[in-house]
Amino acid sequence: MLEIKDLNLHYKQSQILYGVSLQADIGKVTCVMGTNGVGKTSLLKAISGVHHRSNGTVRFDGEEIGKPAPHQLAAAGIGYVPQGRDIFPLLTVQENLETGFACLPNGTRRVPDEIYELFPVLKEMRNRRGGDLSGGQQQQLAIGRALVTKPKLLLLDEPTEGIQPNIIQQIGRVIEYLREQGEMAIVLVEQYFDFAYGLADRFVALERGHVTLDAPRDEVTRDAILSKVTV
Repeated sequence: MLEIKDLNLHYKQSQILYGVSLQADIGKVTCVMGTNGVGKTSLLKAISGVHHRSNGTVRFDGEEIGKPAPHQLAAAGIGYVPQGRDIFPLLTVQENLETGFACLPNGTRRVPDEIYELFPVLKEMRNRRGGDLSGGQQQQLAIGRALVTKPKLLLLDEPTEGIQPNIIQQIGRVIEYLREQGEMAIVLVEQYFDFAYGLADRFVALERGHVTLDAPRDEVTRDAILSKVTV
C-alpha cells in the first residue's frame, strides 16, 4: 500500500530525514520507533502531506504520488491521527466525526456503526463537546474521525501518549481488529515499547533522521529492537 524510497526532508535550514525508505503492507502494522527528536513525527507529516519532502519517491496504492496537499491525500485514502489529537474542542463528538465527511463522496457520508462499536464511549458522549472529553476519550475520537474517511493507510502518531492504561489496551485491541480486517495498512509511531512490540509486524528504527533498523518481526529479536530505540 505504501512504499517510500530515499526520502529526504528539510525544515527551514535543517535536514530532518536522510534517505528514509520503508514499506507498509495491507493487513500489517509497521511500527516506527526511536527516541524523541529522531524524525518520527516528521516522517508521518511527510507521508500525509503536511510537510513536503525535499526529494525521494512515494508510491501509494500502486501509484507514485507527487506533493499533493494533505486534503487531497486524505481523499485518496490516507488517514492521519496526529500527535496531540487535534480534535475540535467546541464541536460535539458527532460533529468532530462528521468532519471526516469532506473526504467522502456524496451518498456515503455517514458515521459507520462500527466506529461506535469500537469506541462505545463516543456513542454515549456524541452530543458532548470535544473539549469536555478526557485525553483518552479525545484519542478515541481522533482515531474514530480518521476511520470515518475509510482509509487505505492509517497513520497513528503516539496514540498512547498521556493515556490511561485501560484506554491504551482498548486502542491496542482496535489496531489488532483493523489489521485482522485486512483492508488497510497501518503505520504506528510509538515510544511505549511493549505496546509497539505487541502489535508490530515490521519494525523500523530511526536515529537522527536515518533508518538504523528495518526488519519483519520474525527476523529480529526483542533485544535487537530495544537496543536501537533506547538511549
